[in-house]
Amino acid sequence: MTDRAAGSAGGRPSERVSAGRLLGAMVAVMWIVQVVNALDGQHLDAAGIRPRMISGLDGVVFAPFLHASFSHLIGNTIPFVVLGGTIALTEGMRLAWVTVVVGLVAGLGTWLISPGGVTTVGASGIVFGYATYLVGRGIFSRRLVQLAIGVAVGLVFGLTLLYSLIPRAGVSWQDHLCGALGGILAARGLTAGQPAGRRAGPGGGANPA
Repeated sequence: MTDRAAGSAGGRPSERVSAGRLLGAMVAVMWIVQVVNALDGQHLDAAGIRPRMISGLDGVVFAPFLHASFSHLIGNTIPFVVLGGTIALTEGMRLAWVTVVVGLVAGLGTWLISPGGVTTVGASGIVFGYATYLVGRGIFSRRLVQLAIGVAVGLVFGLTLLYSLIPRAGVSWQDHLCGALGGILAARGLTAGQPAGRRAGPGGGANPA
């Protein structure tokens, strides 16, 4: 994974358009899958993350596109678009790298530490990864605009993130935690080697996550 020079961190306008299309495509897949899932009695939820089962590893890829209900999907779609759109607008196709890193850390971490007998579905691990990426990016880069974005994200999503880590029935705090860790790792990896500065670069049943 190569890093761009600080002056081109936001990428060209065409990259931002491509990143926006990628984000839109992911959201479209989530909604299409949920329509099919609802018509099929939520049977697709079985393809989510099943802890410590080799056959459940494919859920690392599929789980973010599966949701336990339309209300679950709506609750994830809004922050997914807002936070993912912020990354797309400020860093272009880095959105793809952040999504891959967060998705793998969230999925594999959930597979490792979730209790047996439950299946985890949902995109909130990605959502929290996007949030901590934006916060971590500002901290690691020390660029004013990125710091300001990180502060704003922390103020808006900080309490929600902390609340989501409280263990309670029917909610995968493991996916939230691992997604958040993935965002921090992505921020550290993608800002490593960039000079810090004052200027920002350019622009049992499905367990919901």
